[in-house]
Amino acid sequence: MMNTFLDTLNERKGELVTAVFEHLTLSIMALLIAIVIAVPLAIWLVNHKRAAEVGLQITSVLQTIPSLALLGLLIPFVGIGTPPALIALVIYALLPIFQNTYIGLSEIDSSIEEAAVAFGMSRMRRLIKVELPIALPVIISGIRTALVLIIGTATLAALIGAGGLGSFILLGIDRNAPALTLIGAIGSALLAIIFSTLIRYLQHLKPRYTIITLAALIFVIGGISFSQSGIFAPNTIRIAGKLGSEPDILINMYKEMIEQEDPDVQVELEPNFGKTSFLFSALDNDQVDIYPEFTGTVLESLVDVPEDVDSQSLDSDQTYQEAVTLLNDQFDMTLLKPMAYQNTYALAVKKEFAEENDLTTISDLKKIESQVKAGFTLEFIDRTDGYAGIKDRYGLDFPSVQSMEPALRYQAINNGDINILDAYSTDSELQQYGLVILEDDQELFPPYQGAPLMKTAFADEHPEVVTALEKLAGQITEEQMSEMNYQVNVEGKQPAEVAKAFLLDQGLLKEGE
Repeated sequence: MMNTFLDTLNERKGELVTAVFEHLTLSIMALLIAIVIAVPLAIWLVNHKRAAEVGLQITSVLQTIPSLALLGLLIPFVGIGTPPALIALVIYALLPIFQNTYIGLSEIDSSIEEAAVAFGMSRMRRLIKVELPIALPVIISGIRTALVLIIGTATLAALIGAGGLGSFILLGIDRNAPALTLIGAIGSALLAIIFSTLIRYLQHLKPRYTIITLAALIFVIGGISFSQSGIFAPNTIRIAGKLGSEPDILINMYKEMIEQEDPDVQVELEPNFGKTSFLFSALDNDQVDIYPEFTGTVLESLVDVPEDVDSQSLDSDQTYQEAVTLLNDQFDMTLLKPMAYQNTYALAVKKEFAEENDLTTISDLKKIESQVKAGFTLEFIDRTDGYAGIKDRYGLDFPSVQSMEPALRYQAINNGDINILDAYSTDSELQQYGLVILEDDQELFPPYQGAPLMKTAFADEHPEVVTALEKLAGQITEEQMSEMNYQVNVEGKQPAEVAKAFLLDQGLLKEGE
């Protein structure tokens, strides 16, 4: 285990450095904004007791909002990426800073205040020379608490494309790679310890030196992170992918094909960017330029399908054409020609379980309905082409249905905690864990073919990108995609390595590119 951890750490040291600076920049920016809001507010409310109680109640309530819920509420207003993560972290940091500042100032001995007044000090001079220096240890304690809270919570920023150490945790869970999860978790814990200790040290400095030190720290970390962001790179194309090995492989293929077509262009990849709704929002708000999407997902989740169109009765070509038309009409987006393979939803069980209960189709589940313990992703549970559709079309209503993150449900079925799960037909885990897919005999699941999705304006401005990516149209069979997923998830190969090897093998990429 230790050797695996050290090898992974060595392989990904470059990514780790980038993630650390992303994490620190986000955390320190949030802390600074929270200080600017909470400290002046507490100073003003020291002499307004009732208003101060209201402020404490409001900040307390804000901190009780679950972080994922808060991020979800912010996305419709500010999009995804850094803005919602920053706002959420500021909200969580307000209570400890506001509360400690208020307590530190309100509990100053009244005789000290009276002496300062007797010496003829103005209100501002008393604040700067007497009150803040006395209250500073308590204020700094609140800032320390806020920073530890922020650094821990910032790991969730990876769920909405804001980067940071949470990307290692998510990738570790998705790939069933504990070493990656440990790197993210240990990195976050070490940052919290180091910066908590640093702020504790600042308690012993004079206020002016404390401010100078914090400003210098913010400037250095922010500057390094800003320079790493690639914002100065000319002609940069941003390509993002959903969680999982397959999107990671696809975006690396896109990168290779685009850079071969136009060597002057620079492609920036954002792997494991988040779920479908997050990525679509990022594309719609110009935060990314391209991402791989599936035709069935477009009709089921992204566009408003006319009432006279039954999306589940369409074949592959009809599904693609309908998706192209509706995306263009409703969002001014272009879906390029799809690849060959179908990555449709499926229900899968252990091979032994299927043989014991004579299961070959989804309809066969009716005879053992009371024994079914299902583990489905939250998205699948809520979709009309998922469990909601299964209940309607197959008349099945399983007694036990647990919502799980994608990678965790495979571990659960392997451990016997569940006996059926939702899968994608190209998942490498089907082979890894000895699972079989039950035939969709009622044809619930629509066609799912992957294709690059981008804004129409971007496609018009970059015809060389369209030319490059359309070379992938009709390529990749289900067997080939499943094998590539297996190489990444089970054999531990890098998605970029697997993607390039496939393109070279198919003659789509020239040697030396």
